[in-house]
Amino acid sequence: MIKESNNLNSKKKIYFISDIHLGAPALNDNHERELLFVKWLDEIKSDASQLYLLGDIFDYWFEYKKVVPRGFTRTLGKIAELSDSGVDIHYFTGNHDVWVFDYLPQELGVTLHRDELKTEILGKKFFLAHGDGLDKEDKNYILLKKLFVNKFLQWCFARLHPNFSVSLAQRWSKKSRLGKGIDPKKIDIKNEGMYKFAQSILEQEFFDYFVFGHRHVLAKSQLGERSEFILLGEWITAFSYGVFDGSNFELKNYKVEQLPEAAK
Repeated sequence: MIKESNNLNSKKKIYFISDIHLGAPALNDNHERELLFVKWLDEIKSDASQLYLLGDIFDYWFEYKKVVPRGFTRTLGKIAELSDSGVDIHYFTGNHDVWVFDYLPQELGVTLHRDELKTEILGKKFFLAHGDGLDKEDKNYILLKKLFVNKFLQWCFARLHPNFSVSLAQRWSKKSRLGKGIDPKKIDIKNEGMYKFAQSILEQEFFDYFVFGHRHVLAKSQLGERSEFILLGEWITAFSYGVFDGSNFELKNYKVEQLPEAAK
């Protein structure tokens, strides 16, 4: 079922971003990247009607009943500011922040999505998702994701003291592809599992745009005769994002030289 985005100002823009990985232990510039991300959020505030955060905004996030992760104060405050100003914000859980529960929706006013979203934006049909688990050949990860979303296992993990569980998660993260480095040049987009998934969806239902994160690759490719397949890249080296104005979907890089003075 297609959900239509209501009350959109056609003169304003729709922004898409993913894979910020705030707080990633494999990276040594987390503070600088957060300042840059907050600066970008502040700049889009004037012309954004919607903002889609397509997963892995945080490298690790787990909400205990009375505790949320330390840090990210500037990011959370800026997202709340945009939400309070009327920007419609959608947050998709990724494989790194799958354990977002009710804190962000209640405190920041964002709409939380755990699965893919079919929606209409300014007259165009969008299929949106973080992208993890869509590659049916990645059976090991699909099994792992089932463990991550298991309610009983989440309850067990919540029994661990945060000092231990956060350290455990950070050690795990260092072993991920983020810690090992990423070489997007070795990726053939049309052989990607997510591209094949989008093709299979298109055989059943038409969408103008398929937009995903997860792969840390910045790409825009034709899909069929009238559809486009889009990967949003990451906020680690490319500092990339997408913007839709009702007619065109553009992929852009936010210039690193725009780092706040405090971060230089």
